[in-house]
Amino acid sequence: MESIKKEFESLINNVEDYEQLKQLKAKFLGRNGSVTNLFKKMSALNNQEKKEYGKKINELKNYIEDVIDEKYLDIKEKIRNKALESESVDITLPGRRKQFGAIHPITKTIMEIENIFSSLGFDVEYGPEIEQDMYNFEMLNIPKEHPARDMQDTFYIDDNTLLRTHTSPTQVRVMKHKKPPVMFISPGKVYRRDSDITHSTMFHQIEGLLIDKNIHFSDLKGVLSEFLQIFFGDVAVRFRPSYFPFTEPSAEVDIECIMCKGKGCRVCSHTGFLEVLGCGMVHPNVIKNVGYEDKWNGFAFGLGVERFAMLKYGIDNIRMFFENDMRFLDEFSYDAGRVL
Repeated sequence: MESIKKEFESLINNVEDYEQLKQLKAKFLGRNGSVTNLFKKMSALNNQEKKEYGKKINELKNYIEDVIDEKYLDIKEKIRNKALESESVDITLPGRRKQFGAIHPITKTIMEIENIFSSLGFDVEYGPEIEQDMYNFEMLNIPKEHPARDMQDTFYIDDNTLLRTHTSPTQVRVMKHKKPPVMFISPGKVYRRDSDITHSTMFHQIEGLLIDKNIHFSDLKGVLSEFLQIFFGDVAVRFRPSYFPFTEPSAEVDIECIMCKGKGCRVCSHTGFLEVLGCGMVHPNVIKNVGYEDKWNGFAFGLGVERFAMLKYGIDNIRMFFENDMRFLDEFSYDAGRVL
């Protein structure tokens, strides 16, 4: 036993890590360890000898276990001190500020528009981006061969399936399954074969619909004027006669140029006004197509989200919204903490 103890004490002094300690413990206390083998020899002793012999073996075993535990704590402390030295913080270095993300300007614009219309009592409805020709055109008073289809160069999947060119199909879907009165906006992505600095093959629209009894054009003017003045501030609003196959009468809506305040500049082509959306009273054929009775009427409107964002934030190239340029997106992170 003395020789085993001396051997252990000489070896424990050279242990420097957990792995070496593990191997040393196995050498003495493992299944075939030196101390374990001492217990196996007890079978050759008488009862009195077993009692004395067993006591000494247990004392040796407990001693070795205590020394190993102390060594374990010593190694742990050394590792901790080494980590503290290598990971120490130089308090004289400048701090590293957290980088906050920001809501994308398009998403931010959609959220703002939704909040405004929600405050006016409108619900929000969503529809599929892969749409049927019936919902995208025919039920909106745009039958096949109608010249209005030329106004929207469409991505067709097959003869009856396409990528929706506007969010108006959502209006038809809601009216087909919901009894009047209805009052909602329908935001989402739309697709057209058009691409330049002010147009993209994929862009976002928000269209609105209100169907009730005894709705007049003055109601439409009141809602849109209120919305535009909340979104853009105190600006003049004007309505110009126009044409859309799913509304009659129809109008284009302009706002006073937010760049020159109506004085005339390059942005507004020196007219003092900027076109921002289209609207009109829902065409009787659309009311009939969805199965509503003649006693119901209403108005509809549609706007391009990118157009509103470009005017709101002074952006002159629509591609900047989709290029993921961090220099551009970082300009909208100033209030990320507040928004998020």
